[in-house]
Amino acid sequence: MVRGAALALTVAGFGATLWSGVSEPGNALAFGVLIAVGELARWGALPGDREPAPLATAGALAYALLGEQAGTATTHGVLQIVAVVVAGGLVGIVPHIARGVGPDLDHQARRILTVGFAALCFQPLYNSGEVSERLGRGPAYALFLVLLLVLTALCDAVLAALMLRARKGYPYGPLLRDELRALIGIGSAVCATGTVMALGVAAAGLWALPVFCVPLLLTQVSFRRYAAVRTTNRQTIASLARATEIAGCTPPGHARRVAALSAAVGRELGLSGADLTVLEYAALMHDIGQLSLVDPVPEGATALLPAEEQRRIAILGGAVVRQTGVPAAVAVVVERQADPYRDQPVPARIVRTVNAYDDLAGTGTGAGAGGSLAALEQLRLATARDHHPDVVESLARVLARGGVTGGVTPAPPG
Repeated sequence: MVRGAALALTVAGFGATLWSGVSEPGNALAFGVLIAVGELARWGALPGDREPAPLATAGALAYALLGEQAGTATTHGVLQIVAVVVAGGLVGIVPHIARGVGPDLDHQARRILTVGFAALCFQPLYNSGEVSERLGRGPAYALFLVLLLVLTALCDAVLAALMLRARKGYPYGPLLRDELRALIGIGSAVCATGTVMALGVAAAGLWALPVFCVPLLLTQVSFRRYAAVRTTNRQTIASLARATEIAGCTPPGHARRVAALSAAVGRELGLSGADLTVLEYAALMHDIGQLSLVDPVPEGATALLPAEEQRRIAILGGAVVRQTGVPAAVAVVVERQADPYRDQPVPARIVRTVNAYDDLAGTGTGAGAGGSLAALEQLRLATARDHHPDVVESLARVLARGGVTGGVTPAPPG
């Protein structure tokens, strides 16, 4: 539905612009080039970047909120703004398509709709003279632009959470909370740059564009370096987690499956942000305590061991994790994964239940849907002490939707 609305708005924008002609071609060309450059600037962006083209988005918002150019009132309308934004974006993504990296359609649809929303809120009011008459050109006008951009950012967060909810089926509340938290980071820089660009062009003309886009480019470079460091940390942890597989302590892919399914269950239970990161790291390293054992556990299935032995392995694993430099919360989860669920933090409950599911279902040996269903029944029978009922039912819902990619065997409905 969101993509359809964006497509309809794009067709209307190009149709109206072709019919009536481009108003103020110089402005349209300058902002179109800026948006194209912004798309090109995401060259080499890491997978999972929340805002792959912040300069393009800031330029699009600035064009939507442009009322004057060097003291002369502009006359472009909402539909021309949409047409210029789409045209600039299409030009900028051509090199990415040429190297085999297609555009993120969801992100493009959200940009079209949010820019259209900002333009619809601003342009009619400005062109009617209401903004100039009531606010003038002082601080009140700048505050008005900031307010419009805040509303636009909220609109984008709502759309992003809705689209992720439709695609993944996760609870909407935590998804929206994640998107709102993201506004504090790169989102605030995008909004601030869009406001400054609009005000700068109004006062100094189009020469303000290259001046005001430099800070956002530098912010983008710094953010990408931070993301690269975080990705490297995760790869290091994933490599460390494979030590149990290489040593023959656990079946191949066990840690990866438990981490992927734990993250899905965590989303289902409403975890987000830092809690999900701690959960993923702990799930990857939950079996690392087996490296300290003299005799390996058969098939690495710790869920079948006595409670005291499970707890001993968990404490050994926590001691190893504390030496890796990861956050202390990860070690706590690993240490407490074998405790009674009433004494565990939520991430530890999830890791324990998902690990037991993978051990019981035999997903590493191709047991299939029958083994998955039998494993869920065993987990339900152990909800008095070992496995929290909410975690077990969340796991069942995730599996009923097909689980997650990466080798997790889905359970049949019911």
